[in-house]
Amino acid sequence: MRLAIVKLSAMGDIVHAMVALQYIKALYPDITIDWIVEAGFKQVLERNPHINNILTLNLKAIKENKLALLDEIKKVRHYAQNHYDLVIDAQGLIKSAITARLLGKKVAGFSKDSIREGIASYLYTQTVDIPYDANTIDRNAKVLSEPLDFEITPEMILNKDPFLYYEQCPIIHEYLSPKQKNIILVIGSTWESRNYPKEKFSRIATQLAQNTLIAWGSEAEQEKALWIEAHSPHARALPKINLNSLKAVIAQSDLLIGNDTGPTHMAWGLNVPSITIFGPTPTNRVYQTPINKVIKSNSEVNHFKLNKNDFSITEIPSDKIIQMAKELLYD
Repeated sequence: MRLAIVKLSAMGDIVHAMVALQYIKALYPDITIDWIVEAGFKQVLERNPHINNILTLNLKAIKENKLALLDEIKKVRHYAQNHYDLVIDAQGLIKSAITARLLGKKVAGFSKDSIREGIASYLYTQTVDIPYDANTIDRNAKVLSEPLDFEITPEMILNKDPFLYYEQCPIIHEYLSPKQKNIILVIGSTWESRNYPKEKFSRIATQLAQNTLIAWGSEAEQEKALWIEAHSPHARALPKINLNSLKAVIAQSDLLIGNDTGPTHMAWGLNVPSITIFGPTPTNRVYQTPINKVIKSNSEVNHFKLNKNDFSITEIPSDKIIQMAKELLYD
């Protein structure tokens, strides 16, 4: 059997969907799995032994150049020559549904009431029902297992094997400490209202007094990272690294503390202890485990209409995060 999974973005959503791969392969060891993804996220998937081919698109380019649409359609039609027995759209957007439909005749995806862009469901030959406000990981697990006639249970997810893979990166060993605990701070996200204040991140690094490394991905995040480094004797900004190196440094750390964003969710995918800090987004985007904790502001979140002007994350006391971190590091 040949399966195509369409999950184009974003980083955290891709990570949350990848957990299903190990269970699909366990039940169908001879299945061929291709994954269609935005080119910028290819390295998240690389080296995973359960994926046979990573096929990239650049649909974001269409926003700047409408003519790029023709090139992307050509790519999809070329991929369709693989003659997929089943295509699963695990994204639930109109663009991902069109991509899936171009890839094959048998297409599964979320039902109309299970996704924000409900019209996408009309392009599927099989639909999967699960509430839009259900746990994000459970949603991904169901849409990727039900069309294959099996179930991925919460117990299976809690007992998952790590599923992010990487090539060793010598440069990160210049930053990791053999004598102290290695802590990663993920200080950025797509919305400013999802970002915990740099002043509080600095205090966390100072109070924990371990080797704290700051990951960043943009110039604005780099400025914050350098500010934290300047204001804490225990913090150090990482250099600009790619997604492979990011996976590598997280995998070899003792704890990750970060905003609700892709690199933070990598810790869960690697079975590394983590604390995810939530403000305007719902905590059921993640699985809480004995080593993967969350801390949420006091604001209420509407799953169907997130408030980008909710800056309540800034009100979370750093002492609560410091205490939680100590428990994960030393208990």
